[in-house]
Amino acid sequence: MHFGGIYEDEIVGKVYDRRLMRRFFGYVLPYKRLVLGCLVVLPFIAAARLVQPWILKVAIDGHIVKHQMHGLPALAGWFLFVIFAESLLNFAQVYILSYVGQKVMFDLRMELFAHIQRLSARFFDHTPVGSLVSRLTSDLEVLGEMFAAGIVTVVGDILVLAGIIGIMLWMNVQLSLVTFSVLPLLIWVAFNFRNRMRTSFRQVRARLANLSSFLTESIGGMMVVQLFSRQRAEAAEFRRLNESYREANLPVITWDAALYAVVESLSSIAVALIIWYGGGEIVHGTLTFGALVAFIQYIERFFSPIRDLSAKYSVMQGAMAALERIFGMLDQERESDAAGEQKETQLPALQSISFENVWFAYKSEDYVLKGINLDIKRGEKIALVGETGGGKTTVTRLLARLYEVNRGRIAINDRDIREFSLKALRSRIGVVLQDPYLFSGTLAYNICLGDEQARARMERAAAVVGADRFINQLPGRFDYEVRERGVNFSAGERQLISFARAVAFDPEILVLDEATASVDPASERLIEEGLQALMEGRTTLVVAHRLSTIRDADRIVVIHHGEKAEEGNHAELMAAQGLYYRLYQLQFKD
Repeated sequence: MHFGGIYEDEIVGKVYDRRLMRRFFGYVLPYKRLVLGCLVVLPFIAAARLVQPWILKVAIDGHIVKHQMHGLPALAGWFLFVIFAESLLNFAQVYILSYVGQKVMFDLRMELFAHIQRLSARFFDHTPVGSLVSRLTSDLEVLGEMFAAGIVTVVGDILVLAGIIGIMLWMNVQLSLVTFSVLPLLIWVAFNFRNRMRTSFRQVRARLANLSSFLTESIGGMMVVQLFSRQRAEAAEFRRLNESYREANLPVITWDAALYAVVESLSSIAVALIIWYGGGEIVHGTLTFGALVAFIQYIERFFSPIRDLSAKYSVMQGAMAALERIFGMLDQERESDAAGEQKETQLPALQSISFENVWFAYKSEDYVLKGINLDIKRGEKIALVGETGGGKTTVTRLLARLYEVNRGRIAINDRDIREFSLKALRSRIGVVLQDPYLFSGTLAYNICLGDEQARARMERAAAVVGADRFINQLPGRFDYEVRERGVNFSAGERQLISFARAVAFDPEILVLDEATASVDPASERLIEEGLQALMEGRTTLVVAHRLSTIRDADRIVVIHHGEKAEEGNHAELMAAQGLYYRLYQLQFKD
């Protein structure tokens, strides 16, 4: 199974409701006027709900029982007016809260995406894409549901409950106490359900992230799945994750349904008690029929907010679990440029690059690079060769500060690169990877990535690397649409586009990480010719397995087991008959 282990999404252990809500309200604060407007109308909605049973009582006791029609139409009119006013106020409240919810979700989504863009490469090494997508989509949608459910109206529900309690006690204390006799059981049930539901909601959010991660990976690698006939195995793994997600949802459904059923049952029990006790009071002449009807109406309105609170509680628990995951992501440490505003934003003209006793490990003390020392002068072409996994690519990643060195330092002009902002450093480096990545959009965007200065150099850059040969044959040329991951281009064409991208940004330092591996020999020769002009006066760092591509390098550095084993030009290393010589002989033994 390719899914599991490090891909399993974390289930948060501790819960800090107040801390989460206090932090969340910081995003609601810019829209406080709208929220306050909703709070202002809540007493009017509560009053409209409270007055309806009272109107019925007056109509029954003062008119219907006494067979007096005079004034009854007016009461009916007032009853309809109150219902209409309540509906109108409810519409305004729900609309405003949903609007605020969408605004808050937009702000959070923008901040979360911007934060993810600044997370370190280490973070993406162990975090599946699907987990990140679920935070930006489903987790945030849960917050929208929280607003749509009218979570602010909990205040209104509390007002209604307080009002009903006050009216019922004012009308008849004994009947009220009979009604409230079921409340201790209701409170006990709600308290016991709370922790169980919270745990279940955490499981649901985590399992959904796992499912999203698997789908992202499996669909992205569908060609491999099909070529190796792994559909049955993938389906089995999807079934496992799907069942896991379903099983996580079952407790949520169970506890939610149970809580609703308990509230409904207690409401019915309260009505039965009222009918039993109130009927006796009517027989004895101590209670009017209208008062009994009003009491039953008030009981319905008393338990209605409680039923709503149970549903809103479920939504709130889902939102709490989502907030844990969202804020957990926002609390992830960004790239070590947190104090970027205090670092230099301008790099001086490049004179030299030096790796000084550089040690680096991706995990704990398992060092990939061990004491690397390397001096590179401006305009030099340096090639890094060695066995797979020896640390060649890691050298280039450290230069761009995708990772930070554990020991030693990397310096430009004898100044530690950590003294400069990431933007300033990376704006001087152009990188071409072995597996180029293309975005959906136009070909022009994929070359210049929205940068106007790069766009001005776009056509020349394409011509330099020979990409114009096929671009000029495309409908719309640079306006041609690139599909997802560039599937409508061959591997060689995608590589040529990435070359043009590097040239368009006019870098001072050029990093080629097995950049010609996907290009046919004829295209490779054209690229090599074009790159000669680009590399003129620039510092170039080439990671290569095909030794034929780096014979003309100024210096070749052999990295073996994370250490610099040899250094020199092609002729010198061949004469030494060391590691480079043996690697060369292996490739060209025929």
